[in-house]
Amino acid sequence: MKTQSFIWVAGFAAFLQAAAAADITGTVTLTGTPPPERPITPLKDDPTCGKFYTEMPTTHFFVVGPNKELADVIVMLKGVSGKSTGASAPAVMLDQKGCLYGPQILAIQTNQKLLVRNSDPVLHNVHATPAASGNKEENQAQMPGSPDLTFTFPAAENFLRVKCDVHPWMFAWITVVDSPYFAVTGKDGTFKISNVPPGKYTLTALHRKAAPTGMDKDIEVKEGETAKVDFTLEIK
Repeated sequence: MKTQSFIWVAGFAAFLQAAAAADITGTVTLTGTPPPERPITPLKDDPTCGKFYTEMPTTHFFVVGPNKELADVIVMLKGVSGKSTGASAPAVMLDQKGCLYGPQILAIQTNQKLLVRNSDPVLHNVHATPAASGNKEENQAQMPGSPDLTFTFPAAENFLRVKCDVHPWMFAWITVVDSPYFAVTGKDGTFKISNVPPGKYTLTALHRKAAPTGMDKDIEVKEGETAKVDFTLEIK
């Protein structure tokens, strides 16, 4: 009976915490003119991968909307650690298609499964080159049509690099967060971080080119109230 009572109390406490949680939403915009994207000439000239393209493929370092909305920005609560639910969270997919990684910018939790797929009719190799202590460097070949590869990273790290040594223009950058409180902006520049417990936090916005070390803003999340925070990143 005592065990049942404890479970009920714990469950009710979790319910109250979830009911009190709120969302953080906002938009990230860019000020200034980004540099021109670079042509990926080796890709177009490759005898196999070049067949996927009729025009010259380019980098996508700055994905900017008509009103300066900035995509591919990692927005996360700063200084929140040890809250990861990654071990039980759904896996995140990184695909290799057209001899490019997609998406090239993504975020996962610590110990969350990253599945890497080869959708191309060519050999790739997936070479993770982390910088944070605790994250292991791995390099696995992946044949066309072979099963997805699985990677996990136990330590938080910003812009962990994944590359293909067979096709040296292929890169993806993964931000590993030790909590579920993060989002990646879409093409409209918007983000939403869900179910944040009430409290005062520092929110940081990271962009690999415009804000590699992050821009911080202090926020307060109040019970049941959506907190709205916008960022403007600047081309230096």
